[in-house]
Amino acid sequence: MAERQYDPGNAELDVLKVLWDEGPSTVRDVMNHLHQCGRRIAYTTVQTLLTRLEQKRLVRSDKSDIAHVFRARVTRERVTQSRLNALVKQLYDGAVGPLVLQLVRDEGLTPVEVEELQKLIDRLDADHDDGLTSGGRA
Repeated sequence: MAERQYDPGNAELDVLKVLWDEGPSTVRDVMNHLHQCGRRIAYTTVQTLLTRLEQKRLVRSDKSDIAHVFRARVTRERVTQSRLNALVKQLYDGAVGPLVLQLVRDEGLTPVEVEELQKLIDRLDADHDDGLTSGGRA
């Protein structure tokens, strides 16, 4: 089964980030949080964005009270994975390595990130070696 594509627009993504960071929120809660982050946006615009996200099935709402409460239906990780997969296909013809190399070269890594990356590489090497010793191919 094909992986579902999650492609919210930039403004929709800002709203989703609020729901991921703050949890279930009303339209006013989202608007106030965006204002605190320096983003001036009207109440009706936030309402429209949340409605659009609900139509895309990225957000669900509880309309049992006067102020509707919205919550994310999809995780940050799922949206990140979907957007990265699309980027890799579009810019790198599906090859992940060149993207990783460019990011590491251009953006750098903290010592903690280097350690995490090294652990991942070690685990991938071990899995690769296990595949070779059990008759698998490289």
